[in-house]
Amino acid sequence: MFAPAIFLLISGCSSNYRGVECQGEIKSLAGRPLGSTSAMIMDRYNSFTVTMPQEKAKVESGMLHSTDRTLYIPSAVTTEGFLAQRVSDKKFAIIDSRQDKWITYTCPK
Repeated sequence: MFAPAIFLLISGCSSNYRGVECQGEIKSLAGRPLGSTSAMIMDRYNSFTVTMPQEKAKVESGMLHSTDRTLYIPSAVTTEGFLAQRVSDKKFAIIDSRQDKWITYTCPK
């Protein structure tokens, strides 16, 4: 009786989940549209990974922090110096102030 539940739990944790393809909107920090992109996003709730094949880059958010998730967007500064934000269950942002870029990725449900 418990064996199927345990098997599903273990297989879910060890799956080869590579993420979901999400569409990105690129803007300047002032909000001027700069184009679009796409990326694979692996969401782990307290962190996420963005793999950008066009730029041949991968960004790890690191542990996202928020003093109150109902009031503040969970965010972290990556090792590359980007601000990574988990805006919602299906929306993520990477902000690069040095290049005046703000990419917001929207993922399908």
